[in-house]
Amino acid sequence: MLNQRSNWLAHSIIWLGLLVVAFPLYFTFVASTVTNQALAQAPMPILPGAQAMENYSAALFQGSGNKLSPPVMTMLQNSLVMALVITFGKIVLSILSAYAVVFFKFPGRMIFFWMIFITLMLPVEVRILPTYEVVSDMKLINTFTGITLPLMASATATLLFRQFFMTVPNEYVEAAKMDGAGPMRFFWDILVPLSRTNIAALFVILFIYGWNQYLWPLLIVTEKSLDTIVIGIKKMIGNSDTVTDWNIVMSTTILALLPPVVVIILMQRWFVKGLVDSEK
Repeated sequence: MLNQRSNWLAHSIIWLGLLVVAFPLYFTFVASTVTNQALAQAPMPILPGAQAMENYSAALFQGSGNKLSPPVMTMLQNSLVMALVITFGKIVLSILSAYAVVFFKFPGRMIFFWMIFITLMLPVEVRILPTYEVVSDMKLINTFTGITLPLMASATATLLFRQFFMTVPNEYVEAAKMDGAGPMRFFWDILVPLSRTNIAALFVILFIYGWNQYLWPLLIVTEKSLDTIVIGIKKMIGNSDTVTDWNIVMSTTILALLPPVVVIILMQRWFVKGLVDSEK
């Protein structure tokens, strides 16, 4: 009886949390399927309307009425490129740096590791102005390189890969040496396959991190053609002098949710396994 009550309470809390999260998303979807005039009426419609195809088509290929941002299709492509480049860049740099710190004995290697680790303690506001100055001096303003390159370093991913590599048995290293495997062959043939679940888990986390970037692209990008989806949603919301097409804004918001959701659904099994699996 006690276990049944505990299960009932746990399931009730889960359903309550689901409703709290899903309710705003449902109204966002409803708002994306009606006209702007219907949204201005009170009370707001609670059932999906018949304007969905028109709203999503207008958002994808035309954009908002204020023309401050490009069509959503362009912004989705920009965000996808930015998120993928940041994700792969972070994973490659982190796994290589962790490999060097763990398996190569060179003077000051722990000093270099702690220099990487200390960057976790620096807030974004401290680093963003010096980073902007460096990017500006390198003439990378309004370029994908300028948007993605400064965001590729990841102390967190380096720390996670280092901790995993430290659990790899020394027998693997000795066996690779006896087989005549060099450092890079040991890395590609042994460490990378062992790290695939960790890489998958980090891919999901880092993709969402890159997709949701707002402050850095806002500083670096001034050309409308390079706007990301997060920046575009903000620009679609007009000021007091312009009318906001809220149905188009809500359609864009739903479209902006789809790529991260697809990544999570496709990689859910690997993501959970990478977080909880301890087998090597």
